[in-house]
Amino acid sequence: MKLAVIGGDGTGPEVISEALKALKALSQRFNFEFKYDELNYNGTRYLATQQLLSDEELDNLKTYDAILLGAIGHTDVKPGILEKEILLKMRFGLDQYINLRPIKLYDTVESPLKHGTSESIDYVVVRENTGGLYTGVGSFDKKDTKDEVAVQQMIYTRHQVERCIRFAFDYAVNRHRDEAWKGLSQQDIDAGYRAQVTLCGKTNVLTYVFDLWERVFYEVAKEYPSVKANYVHVDAVCIYMVDDPGRFDVIVTSNMFGDIITDLGAITQGGLGVAPGANINPEGVSMFEPIGGTAPDFTGKNQINPIAAVGAGQLLLAHLGYTEAALCLENAIKGVIIQMSSQVAAKMGFSTTEIGDLIVEAIHSS
Repeated sequence: MKLAVIGGDGTGPEVISEALKALKALSQRFNFEFKYDELNYNGTRYLATQQLLSDEELDNLKTYDAILLGAIGHTDVKPGILEKEILLKMRFGLDQYINLRPIKLYDTVESPLKHGTSESIDYVVVRENTGGLYTGVGSFDKKDTKDEVAVQQMIYTRHQVERCIRFAFDYAVNRHRDEAWKGLSQQDIDAGYRAQVTLCGKTNVLTYVFDLWERVFYEVAKEYPSVKANYVHVDAVCIYMVDDPGRFDVIVTSNMFGDIITDLGAITQGGLGVAPGANINPEGVSMFEPIGGTAPDFTGKNQINPIAAVGAGQLLLAHLGYTEAALCLENAIKGVIIQMSSQVAAKMGFSTTEIGDLIVEAIHSS
């Protein structure tokens, strides 16, 4: 396994250091080779050199098996510059057309939902990651006058929509094949039992784009007879994520809606500090990251929770086919979260590095 490691800005390098610590322990435990290059594509380099991410550097990223990213964004750089010219350039340039966000509440993690449990909050959002409003297509007319008009275009091709929806259906089937521990028979598992894909859109207002999404969704659904397919408006999805999250299995949606509902989902699972995500190109190089951002106020204090970054490492392992190591890491995360909860109840906190050490200890003792 050869990884490109981009710690990034703020607390990004601190949490990625703990993720690397866990990956090193797993490589020893499961006897696989693990190499990585640390790349300084961040705000500090930009401030010193005015260099962002060059086309040559982008091409070089294609030589790695995967990318592990901390966070992009610097308090001394105008918002949007680093995000557009590093983060989004990687996503678009590497055609990472799937943003995968597991919404999973672990036992003993507190959810703001009074009825939230590890059984009811356990679903996945598949967000289309390279199209829609985030491509920056738009214009101004008569700018800085009283008659100014600003236009931002939501553009989708059938190709973009279909490959995203097909990924969601495949993921729904595959995510249940390893669930014998939940008491399902092998026959049920093979049949994709309980698998469901929900299209989240706004067909009653965005009548062109989501007409395309809905038509393609139900066409693809015919190829997956064992998977239940349904449609829910985005506003209703937000209601159900709070009121009845157990109704969801896999949600597939557009770039903008996915960006919004996954942050809502992260809060219901205990906050951004425990929420990992993946930017996936199934045929190319994928990127894995914690969702919490740079957290500049905590930089250098050894206080930030690295669980989301370690969870990003778990998603990376699973994606690359290191199934046993991925399961070991997830179990280690669960065990450490339980341990942390009992200690926090006793008014004992944990530093960033202490949490990483506990995860490594759990890996070696499992």
